[in-house]
Amino acid sequence: MKEEVILVDLYDNAIGKMEKLEAHKQGVLHRAFSVFIFNSKKELLIQQRALTKYHSAALWTNTCCSHPRPGESIYDAAKRRLMEEMGMETELEYKSHFIYKTKFNNDLTEHEFDHVFVGASDLKPEINKVEVNAYKYLSLDEIKNEIKNKPEEFTSWFKIAIEKLF
Repeated sequence: MKEEVILVDLYDNAIGKMEKLEAHKQGVLHRAFSVFIFNSKKELLIQQRALTKYHSAALWTNTCCSHPRPGESIYDAAKRRLMEEMGMETELEYKSHFIYKTKFNNDLTEHEFDHVFVGASDLKPEINKVEVNAYKYLSLDEIKNEIKNKPEEFTSWFKIAIEKLF
């Protein structure tokens, strides 16, 4: 079964659905979410995307991210994906949203209405190696410094979220 995304307007009103890869080929605006999990030391759990991802492979990014499925709430999707990618369960709090558009070298375009959730956990991740290559915990200052010195090692949406929200 092919994964579908929810197409939205600039106000996040659902206007249809489309197969995920096709939405990225056409660069149409669709609903997404990003999860940021902090430990008790106020360090952010970041992941290096799997080397086999169809875009942004091997780049560092937030704890997890994806798209809600048609008929699935954004909150439920965020909790589901946190478990699927990082093997973690925790309460999430809605923080904000932003829209971004990034064109990749492989002719795919990420154009997302990205909902941001924040949570807290000291549990050790049990990563899904199909989705995640590695993980680490860094303070926000360390992350901002790394992005400043090596921006090419981070996903486009992560750099936007860190700048705008944290």
